[in-house]
Amino acid sequence: MSENNYQPPKVWQWDQQGAGSWSKINRPISGATHEAALPVGKHPLQLYSMGTPNGQKVTILLEELLALDENGAEYDAHLIRISEGDQFSSGFVAVNPNSKIPALLDRSENPAVRVFESGNILVYLAEKFGHFLPQERAARAETLNWLFWLQGSAPYIGGGFGHFYHYAPLKIEYAINRFAMEAKRQLDVLDRQLAQHRYIAGEEYSIADIAIWPWYGVLVQGGLYEAAEFLDVSSYKNLQRWVQEIAERPAVQRGRIVNRTWGEQQLPERHAAADFDQVGLNQAR
Repeated sequence: MSENNYQPPKVWQWDQQGAGSWSKINRPISGATHEAALPVGKHPLQLYSMGTPNGQKVTILLEELLALDENGAEYDAHLIRISEGDQFSSGFVAVNPNSKIPALLDRSENPAVRVFESGNILVYLAEKFGHFLPQERAARAETLNWLFWLQGSAPYIGGGFGHFYHYAPLKIEYAINRFAMEAKRQLDVLDRQLAQHRYIAGEEYSIADIAIWPWYGVLVQGGLYEAAEFLDVSSYKNLQRWVQEIAERPAVQRGRIVNRTWGEQQLPERHAAADFDQVGLNQAR
């Protein structure tokens, strides 16, 4: 049915067949679809994820912590194949009842602590290890301002702009224009902030940068939805400067490929620092 003559029914019904490839990723109910235990590695932190922007946030932070010799941040990163419905296993639902990656299990605590929602995982780890989240009240508030900005803004980039511009089988001009406008507004917000500060929340690198870069940095680099030219990202000079600086950090280069199963550099699972040798990344910290 075309966009011009579609009329919503009185009661919406899920058309699983019409959902196509998305049917295993999203559904209108929660809970487990099948019984399956999650794998458990040897490290204190067990991460169940995929190398999407939300997944990259956590692996980048973990690699940054390890670069600071925080050995308690050693982790096993287990791949959750969301296109195959791994997130609806009984084991995953027990860690995250919302069935979204990433999900973290901290086995260094007794009992083990489950942590879900990527922003919350960043706060949890930053507080646990005492890095990348300032303790001074004003600086902490500013960092959390931008972390929460990202958590509220990224869905417009992913589920909004990215879906209608890149994934949707039907190109709807109204939807693309609506979300392109919002995407550019957000890029301008970041560009104006970075005109005044080296990093997103000030002069210190923080979980705000770690959260925002996998979404907006990769978008600016042209690797997200292949939309860099469409959104004229080259016009955001301050944002471009920040994107490049963050991209050059070794921990970012490592963390961004963990649980990735596409692209030139892939590391579907990570269980030791030496795993990066197989993709030619320097593991020196």
